[in-house]
Amino acid sequence: MKNSFSQLKRRSFLGLMSAGMAGCALSQDQHSNNINRASKNAWALADEIVRNTKAPKFADQVFSVIDFGAKGDGVYNNTEVFASAIARCHQGGGGKVVVPKGNFLTGPIHLLSNVNLHLEEGCTLLFSTNPNDYLPAVLTRWEGMELMGYSPLVYAYQQENIALTGKGKLNGQANETTWWPWKGGEQWGKPGIATQAKARKLLEIDTEANRPVSERVYAEGAQFRPPFVQFYSCKNILIEDVTITQSPFWLLNPVLSENVIIRGVTCDSLGPNSDGCDPESCKNVVIENCYFDTGDDCIAIKSGRNADGRRINVPSENIVIRGCKMRNGHGGVVIGSEISGGARNIFAENCEMSSHDLERGIRIKTNSVRGGTIENVYVRNIKIGDVQTAIVIDFNYEEGDSGKNTPYVKNIEVRDLHCKNAKQVFNVAGYERSPIRNLHLINAQFEQAENIGVLQHMDDFFVKDVSIHGKPFSI
Repeated sequence: MKNSFSQLKRRSFLGLMSAGMAGCALSQDQHSNNINRASKNAWALADEIVRNTKAPKFADQVFSVIDFGAKGDGVYNNTEVFASAIARCHQGGGGKVVVPKGNFLTGPIHLLSNVNLHLEEGCTLLFSTNPNDYLPAVLTRWEGMELMGYSPLVYAYQQENIALTGKGKLNGQANETTWWPWKGGEQWGKPGIATQAKARKLLEIDTEANRPVSERVYAEGAQFRPPFVQFYSCKNILIEDVTITQSPFWLLNPVLSENVIIRGVTCDSLGPNSDGCDPESCKNVVIENCYFDTGDDCIAIKSGRNADGRRINVPSENIVIRGCKMRNGHGGVVIGSEISGGARNIFAENCEMSSHDLERGIRIKTNSVRGGTIENVYVRNIKIGDVQTAIVIDFNYEEGDSGKNTPYVKNIEVRDLHCKNAKQVFNVAGYERSPIRNLHLINAQFEQAENIGVLQHMDDFFVKDVSIHGKPFSI
């Protein structure tokens, strides 16, 4: 290891003193017993969330898009056909709208209450790459800020009992020449192509000034890539078994929604900001048995950005992640950075992640511009193969400590974690005025690590049965 623990301890002594002081009133065994009881109660809540988050039920009616004139030749534009089939299903009391085997070109698809859009195996939805097809503008969130923008590729607003299911595929057809260059920057920028940079700054000004959302029109000319699937202010959602690829932007982004199940979905997109699944200001969410190979965070829990997140002030809460597999990504299981509305009661278990390009395993990211309170996060039975940094709690993301909204992070437990190969074990740093409180690491093994990393500004950092390179790690 490049850094011995003694070197780490000297660097972080001020932050760790408070951890030692917190344990003085109780013996180590008493403290451990209290932690175990709290953990047991927390996971009982996770079980309750899973039991009570139920998939929507639909009427026993089937509407085939073929009967409405759909053509699966990859050329005919089926936008109006899909809209007609969904409207008829909705008006008739609901049911299943079926898309059979074939390649179906389409513009945005807007779901309505009591409709299950079902893609049969062998079906591929090919989404138009013409931005004009995603007009008129709709109410959406983009990087945690509300605006009137291009329609997401699959969208619903204030609907109930909706689903996107089946073994079919959704292909956004984004690539190095379509949608992705709007990101700009060294990797994605192309000569002569306008990027999102100017509009992004203007939108930030609008949100800080609390400009009415109806006046924040950022569609044509703004170069904001639309999310792939965004269900906004909806209830009772199921997304199951589909494969999503070549996304312009974030793949799955339920916003201000309740009772959400995402199950057996494959998220495969390596473009810029290709987050796999971003529940944002959502309540009662179960993400299970999904696969992520993404160009950004695999799962990132969010709750709005800066002034807009504080204006809406709705946390993400009661979220259970289980049985998922992650490969490429900026992070495996992530909270932030658009987290101004806060997050609480977040659970992740029985997940596997590994890739030379996986930058972080478990990650919380915020700063004093974002702010927010993140609390009651429980992680267990996680297997990590290759990762750059295993555990990250970063208060200095992007703008760093340059704002007036101090973040608070407390009650974080990581238990039963096994990591084979990490370049760095920890990058954990709160603020001196806002230490990370009650971070507990129990039964964790890090087989190989180039260095231990950073541990700073914590209050009650509890470690039990942790080893690095086969040697016990303690504070």
